[in-house]
Amino acid sequence: MRKGLFILLCLCALVSCREERITDDPSAKLSFSVDTLRFDTVFTEQGSATLPLMVYNRNANALLIDHIILQDGKTFHVNVDGEQDLSLLKDVKLNGGDSLFVFVRVDINPTGDNNPVLVNDQLVFHLASGNAQTVELEAYGQDVVRLRGEKGLLVLGDYTFTSDKPYLLFDTIAFTGTLSLQAGATLYMHAGACIYAQGDVTAAGEVNKPIIIRGDRLDNLFDSVPYCYAAGGWDGIYLVSETAGRNYSLSYVDILSGNVGLYCYSARKDNLPFLRMDGCRIHNHALYGLVLMNTDALVTNSEISNCASYCVYCSGGEHRFIHNTIASYFGYTNIRIQTVGKEDVAAVFINNLQKEEPFTVCDFYNSIITGYYPNQLVVATPFDQYYPGAFVGNYLKTDTLTIPHAERNVYWQKSDTVSVFRNTFYKYKEYNYYDFRLDSLSPAIAIGDSLTAVPYSTDRNGISRALCIPDAGCYQHE
Repeated sequence: MRKGLFILLCLCALVSCREERITDDPSAKLSFSVDTLRFDTVFTEQGSATLPLMVYNRNANALLIDHIILQDGKTFHVNVDGEQDLSLLKDVKLNGGDSLFVFVRVDINPTGDNNPVLVNDQLVFHLASGNAQTVELEAYGQDVVRLRGEKGLLVLGDYTFTSDKPYLLFDTIAFTGTLSLQAGATLYMHAGACIYAQGDVTAAGEVNKPIIIRGDRLDNLFDSVPYCYAAGGWDGIYLVSETAGRNYSLSYVDILSGNVGLYCYSARKDNLPFLRMDGCRIHNHALYGLVLMNTDALVTNSEISNCASYCVYCSGGEHRFIHNTIASYFGYTNIRIQTVGKEDVAAVFINNLQKEEPFTVCDFYNSIITGYYPNQLVVATPFDQYYPGAFVGNYLKTDTLTIPHAERNVYWQKSDTVSVFRNTFYKYKEYNYYDFRLDSLSPAIAIGDSLTAVPYSTDRNGISRALCIPDAGCYQHE
């Protein structure tokens, strides 16, 4: 017993000596977790997230690192095992089988260019053996126009967001005049930021030059998961009218991953504001997608998807929905990235019970309303048999509608085995995000009303509907 213990202690001592003895092999080298450490686009004057770099000694014996340098040292900043001053790192001994933690961040000065500009540097490890090994550091610096105030910002008069440079918005930005957004404009919203528009709004995106409104975190939450996949990164867009006859026109606007996508409200009971929304995508919000309160609306060729509460909430006004995809699969994934859970509510809620508000009339043509809960459409009205709204040519996951103007709809059945969409479950390791285009065997194919579709001859992606019976939803199956 004692002899065996003695042999074991000798072996441990021998292994320890091998790990700590500095190698004299000139071919012995370090290994790195990556050859090139790449940052996502970094806003100038903003600073980046910190990225890790692992340095390994995979040799049996120790390696002596004589010194570590940044070739340029003006943009990237390095922390090696807690030490930020590289000049103090001399003769660093890295035992066999051991590793170093290196953390890198980047600060980029304004570039004077509208487009992202590549900046790079080299982190060089000089070994006592004379070998030098390099890890490339890369980042893109993007100049932005900043809008902020100490307690929010009030913008008097008209204002235009152009496509020249992206915008970075902080806090609450209130606009009193007409708010315009050019095709290709990009708005990055800091945590808690929101747009509060009191005047008319014109957002003129195009199918190949959409307007993007999203959070300002461009790095990854972890692994292959961008921060934009997590809802609640900013507050929302609020269109609030106190004047008769306000007009809101939004074409090809993507509103992504806030608390609220688009919230339209008026205290009026007549001369309601009017929202025209076409080709838009409101996706992944921690509360609501589209809220229409005392607002008339025409919503066409748009996707409203994955909200923790209602994707669409209507209360007061006349609302007409044509060729829209409304899909409620928030948090339907094998990875926990959301800070809130999905509420047990319908994707679409039509509230016609508020006596103090204007009557609510909603028409849905050639649209899809579905999700992973059984009932995704609620029409809350005192007398179903007198409700004037129409539902024609839709795919609906709900009980059969008993209102007078519901016809030629296809209803989800428990026995259905065919998927409506290409992908309703986010598999992050497979880089397989939600995809609400139609599956090849989707029950929403060729069920739409042809006459209704005539003014909408192409879908949200520009695919023609003209030569076939139209599919329900904003995406025509190719």
